[in-house]
Amino acid sequence: RYIARTYGFLPADLKQAALQEQIRDLISDVITLFFNQVQCKDKDDKAEFQTKFEGLLETLIKVQTKLLKDNGNTGRMFGDKLSYADIITYGLYLKLVVGFVKFRAEIADNVKPKLTPEIVKLISVVESDPLVAKYKSRGGSLVAAVSA
Repeated sequence: RYIARTYGFLPADLKQAALQEQIRDLISDVITLFFNQVQCKDKDDKAEFQTKFEGLLETLIKVQTKLLKDNGNTGRMFGDKLSYADIITYGLYLKLVVGFVKFRAEIADNVKPKLTPEIVKLISVVESDPLVAKYKSRGGSLVAAVSA
């Protein structure tokens, strides 16, 4: 939060900042449920965590898609410049489609069909932003990965 606020990715408006932080909290919960499912040994508990993970991911996608539509389908959830919520959303889908396959090989194939055109556009907008492109890993394009 400190870095996001320092570099202008969180707005001064406290309500808008709180909405972006709620998106971050929801993303954190999705990641926690994913790893709970991965690390669980009991078959029934694993299935329960998987169901919770999928349900929360679907909720997150609905919320993000609504925010993107309400912001005019610009590929940004808030305003007309890159935001904290945009960057952490990009990071989540990068992890789910590219990074977490080492923990669960089928995760990318399960997530990609759920991504709405609005979220794919957000991924493209974030990935092509000069501030992000400068620091982005050399691992290739997430847009290409979600489109494959």
